[in-house]
Amino acid sequence: MWICKLQIKHDCFIGNKCEKYKVSTISVPFSVYVEKGVTYSPELHTVWGEEKNIKQFVDALRKDTNIKHMEVHGNKIFLVEVTKKKIPVTVRAAMGPQIIFTKPIYINAKGEEVWEVATWKKELLIDFIRDVKKIAKKVVVERMENSFLDDIYYSALLPKLTEKQKHALTLAYEHGYYEWPKKASLGKLAKLMKVSLPTFREHLKRAEQKFLPELIKKYNPHI
Repeated sequence: MWICKLQIKHDCFIGNKCEKYKVSTISVPFSVYVEKGVTYSPELHTVWGEEKNIKQFVDALRKDTNIKHMEVHGNKIFLVEVTKKKIPVTVRAAMGPQIIFTKPIYINAKGEEVWEVATWKKELLIDFIRDVKKIAKKVVVERMENSFLDDIYYSALLPKLTEKQKHALTLAYEHGYYEWPKKASLGKLAKLMKVSLPTFREHLKRAEQKFLPELIKKYNPHI
C-alpha cells in the first residue's frame, strides 16, 4: 500500500476556529458525501485545550450556519458540516473508497490539519494531492512510502482524563516534550499552563498513568 502523511492548511470552518480559540481537535470523518455540489461531512471531534477556550470554540460552532447538526458531550462534539465550497474531504469523497483514512485527522491550534491516508496505487495519491492543492492554502507532503499497512487507527475510547490532565498532556505533546531531544521542559510547560511545577508534574503524571496502559493494550491484546 502507498501511505501518505500530509499537512493541509485551508479555509476551514473548524480549523479557523481552532486557530482563533487556541484549541486542537482529533477529528474522525464518517460517510462524507457530495450532492448537487454540496458537501455533507459528519464528524466526531475530541477537543483539547483550556476549558474556557473549548467553551468559546463550542459557542462559535453553534453560531456557524455551516454547522447543521451538533451534539456536545464534555470535550467531544458530533457535528455535520455542510458547505457549497470544495474542501479536502470533498476531494476524498469524490475518490470514494480509493483513498483510505488510516488515522483520524489532527487539527492543531494553528488551524493546520494532519492527514494520513493510503491507497494501493501511487497515482491515486498523486491525483488526490494535486486536487487538494487546488483548494488549499498550503499542502506539505511529510511522508509518502510504499509499505505494508499493518494497522488502521479507529477512534479508540480514550481514558477519562480531567480537563487539567488533558491540558497538561496536550501541552506536553504540542510543545515537543516527548520528542528527542526534548523541545520543552516541565518548567516551561508549567508556565504555559499557569500552574506551579509540582502541580503540572502531578497532572501530567496522572494523565500518563491513565493514557499509557490504554495505548499498550491497544497494541498488545494479550495484556
